[in-house]
Amino acid sequence: MAGKEPAAKEGIKIIATNRKARHDYEVLDSFEAGISLLGSEVKAVREGRVTLKDSYAVVQRGEVFLQKVHIDHYSPASRFNHELERPRKLLLHRWEINRLLGQAQQKGLTMVPLKIYFKRGRAKVELALVRGKKEYDNRESIAKRDADRAIDRELRARQ
Repeated sequence: MAGKEPAAKEGIKIIATNRKARHDYEVLDSFEAGISLLGSEVKAVREGRVTLKDSYAVVQRGEVFLQKVHIDHYSPASRFNHELERPRKLLLHRWEINRLLGQAQQKGLTMVPLKIYFKRGRAKVELALVRGKKEYDNRESIAKRDADRAIDRELRARQ
């Protein structure tokens, strides 16, 4: 067990990640939430047929819903399949919903899913509270990343 990653140790299998979210937004806080799925959706997610691009979460009537997450059809389900981009309820504690709602009402904050994964057989979504980056912020983060890489290269060369 010494060589295994922590994700493998906890039984986490990552299905889909939203790489564009980390590029376009500054992540301020993140939550783990369960996601309420239909049977055919669970099967399709297990096959990795999920797209998180342009998806977001909203609070409606005291509950959090995930919008515009594309889960493709599961072909063996035939006529019992699900809608591709239906709103999906996220399972959060009341205090988490209140905290998200309070922070999301601040100027310019949005809730975006970062990844969907299975943890001990249950579908989970990592939901992040984010602030949109300006173009100069993106340039700044690219310059910082390049500088960090150069420092790492120098340190490896000296060892």
